[in-house]
Amino acid sequence: MGAELTGDAFAGWMHRALGEVEAALGRWVPADAPAGLGEAMRYAVLDGGKRVRPLLVLAAAEAVAGARAAALRAAVAVELIHAYSLVHDDMPCMDNDVLRRGKPTVHVRFGQAQAMLAGDAMQALAFEVLTPDDDPALPPPLQARLCGLLARAAGHAGMAGGQAIDLAHVGHALDEGALREMHRRKTGALLQASVLMGAACGAVDAAAWQALAAYGEAIGLAFQVVDDVLDATQPSQALGKTAGKDADAHKPTYVTVLGLAAARERAQALHAEALAALGRSGLAHTGRLHDLAGLIVARHH
Repeated sequence: MGAELTGDAFAGWMHRALGEVEAALGRWVPADAPAGLGEAMRYAVLDGGKRVRPLLVLAAAEAVAGARAAALRAAVAVELIHAYSLVHDDMPCMDNDVLRRGKPTVHVRFGQAQAMLAGDAMQALAFEVLTPDDDPALPPPLQARLCGLLARAAGHAGMAGGQAIDLAHVGHALDEGALREMHRRKTGALLQASVLMGAACGAVDAAAWQALAAYGEAIGLAFQVVDDVLDATQPSQALGKTAGKDADAHKPTYVTVLGLAAARERAQALHAEALAALGRSGLAHTGRLHDLAGLIVARHH
């Protein structure tokens, strides 16, 4: 397995990668979509967020010596799907939240109808970004593979299905197994897909693919466990969203099911699982994936 990067080297890589992603989003999310739609889309996705999913795409692509141009498109597509899901999740018919990424949510700023349309348009744009007519780095077979990975992670078997389970269990108890299954879909599927989309941009054998899938699954669930811990322990100002909202809505979380100390232990155990999976991959350049796993588990917002 690739060695962990030094703090300065990883910070430099992350700064450059985030700059690439932000610039690409700025180019590909249209300001001139009709009737103010472009403004709402850009408000939803630009200048905010941790960009964990795009970073996982780019790190996985580097681990398999993948094409950077293809990986950048995949990174942008994943972030568009994530951003659209937040716009819809925040609406009154779903989680009814007023704060996201430290600013008013899209439906508060632009109205519910425009927010719904902005989310719809970003979902479609993600697949448009993955299917360019004139980019030799994305031949049709790779376009199809990336679209398939992203669609399955975002749809009924992944993110949307997990959100449906979440809404159906407000005020109802879940055991840990059911909670894990919900979050494997709702949060974990898109994080795992980020890793696999990056890997699809290069050459990878079946054993390495399975190892990266296991890494993505473990770190995807760890992300949600940490989210639940932070929601219970950090103020809204630090999180950039309304703290304690899940508890107030009587939604099951890792903290309510396991307790705070056990939830923190579970995050560390999942971190160890992710690193063990990297060790099984046989890939030489997994240092950035290693450090991203640490960043996900140690974050404070």
